[in-house]
Amino acid sequence: MFQTKGMHVSDNRFHTYRPADGHGLRHDPLNAIVGPRPIGWIATVNEQGASNLAPYSFFNVFNYTPPIIGFSSTGWKDTVRNAEKTGEFVWNLVTRSLVDRMNLSSASFDKQVDEFDVARLEKIPSCLVRPPRVAASPVQFECRVTQIVQLQATSGRSLETWLTLGEVVAIHIERAFLHDGIYDTLAARPVLRAGGPGGYSELKEDSLFDLRRPASPAAALAEGTTLPVLPTKA
Repeated sequence: MFQTKGMHVSDNRFHTYRPADGHGLRHDPLNAIVGPRPIGWIATVNEQGASNLAPYSFFNVFNYTPPIIGFSSTGWKDTVRNAEKTGEFVWNLVTRSLVDRMNLSSASFDKQVDEFDVARLEKIPSCLVRPPRVAASPVQFECRVTQIVQLQATSGRSLETWLTLGEVVAIHIERAFLHDGIYDTLAARPVLRAGGPGGYSELKEDSLFDLRRPASPAAALAEGTTLPVLPTKA
């Protein structure tokens, strides 16, 4: 057993570190480990109605009924400011055919620049909220803000990061991706962040497998007894 900046490490199998002390690697592995992650391509408008479109790699769905999604922004950026002022935003699905245009919209433009124009994307009006939708995206969620939370460290220090949560009040799905009442995830060719400075991933048929939950706790216990105990060391 040896000690690494206040931590006891039992063997040399793991690269162990405290994030507060730095990772000691060429690139912070956090994003690469927690991946792939869906992309929050968020459209908002300011109080004057000017549009903004930006992607966020910290994005996910947080509740089923009612549906609530959220994205995290490092810095109080135009997207968060607009969502806070208007109480609305729209999420647009990023697909393989749209990923280059999504990437263009990630640049830090002045607030008067419309990223829809930069990426040469047509807008389509939303039904219940003011921000427009990306017309070329096969799925869009219209959302109303429920919470904007400034994140905190364990010390209680407020971070310059805000989590914006919104209830999905309208969902638009291109009919071509609905088969017998089921949404075909792979057919839409969604793109996800996959770690590293520029790593992305596309969901494909050969990466999909089926895994059902155990029918009951008893079934899980019975199946577990048939498995060998995995070694703790490679």
